[in-house]
Amino acid sequence: MVTEFSEPTGHFPSDNLLSNETSLQYVIPELLRSTKPGGVYVGVAPEQNFTLIAAMKPKIAFMVDIRHDNSLLLLVYKALFELSADRAEFASRLFSRPRPANLDTASTAFQILQALGTATRDSALFVKNLAEVKDRLLTTHGFPLSKTELESVEYLYWWFYNAGPNLRYNMNQGGGYGRFPTYMMLMMETDGAGTERAYLANERNFRVIKEMQEKNLILGVTGDFTGPKALRAVGDYVRARHATITAFYVSNVEFYLFRQGDDWKKFYENVKTLPIDESSTFIRSLSQGFGFRPGSPNGQQVELLCSIPILLKAYAEGKIQGYMDMITLSK
Repeated sequence: MVTEFSEPTGHFPSDNLLSNETSLQYVIPELLRSTKPGGVYVGVAPEQNFTLIAAMKPKIAFMVDIRHDNSLLLLVYKALFELSADRAEFASRLFSRPRPANLDTASTAFQILQALGTATRDSALFVKNLAEVKDRLLTTHGFPLSKTELESVEYLYWWFYNAGPNLRYNMNQGGGYGRFPTYMMLMMETDGAGTERAYLANERNFRVIKEMQEKNLILGVTGDFTGPKALRAVGDYVRARHATITAFYVSNVEFYLFRQGDDWKKFYENVKTLPIDESSTFIRSLSQGFGFRPGSPNGQQVELLCSIPILLKAYAEGKIQGYMDMITLSK
């Protein structure tokens, strides 16, 4: 499915190794109130999807991203989830740090990541873990990864080894990354009401993702939101099984689409083909400077929810002509 649904890789200005959306969890309580359970999840980018999936517990999840490296990073995550018995082992493997002996299933995300953050990088452990990841993907699953793709797997995984829990978004792009949150910071965020909902916040959330990975229910698809194939293929698959897409996490992709001619129209034309219902919801990120509203941690951005049917109706009526027209329909 990953191969058949995918389009050729496209360009994005960074590797996007990690989310920078500190307010991601703020929308989860409302999502759980307003959307129907047991639907299908669609998203973009890497690990932040796991936090949303752990909360919503969909039947299946698709991550559609223009960067083929994102689908490869999701395969690394898949292997690590399958190989790990609990959060402490997962984090130890993710960052190639020896697991501290005092960690167990009752440990908090802070305790796990703090302990690993102070541990010494272990190059031998990285080599061993990388070999196990590749073996899991190539031998256990039989994924036909090319030499170039395997080199990308090593490149992406190396950044987690290099930075550990202090990994930040865009870290490999040079200066300016210090303003972004670390992996550890993101795992310690809350929903604004004091509840930690990150996928590493507790064993329950971790198990949701681990079990879905073991059943091959989290798929990384290479595709442009404006492309002719990927999103429509996902929609066709979901429709054929009489299911609906409950949530579509678009991050800030629309911001770029509205700056690229009529690409935003192509995206909404694709969305029109998806199987949705009255509760289907966009989850998007609004950056500071674009109608920014206070309330998100660190003042960087805020997460917004938007009814997909309401947006499509406004689009059909010609009421969407610019980025802020779309934002005003969000809350």
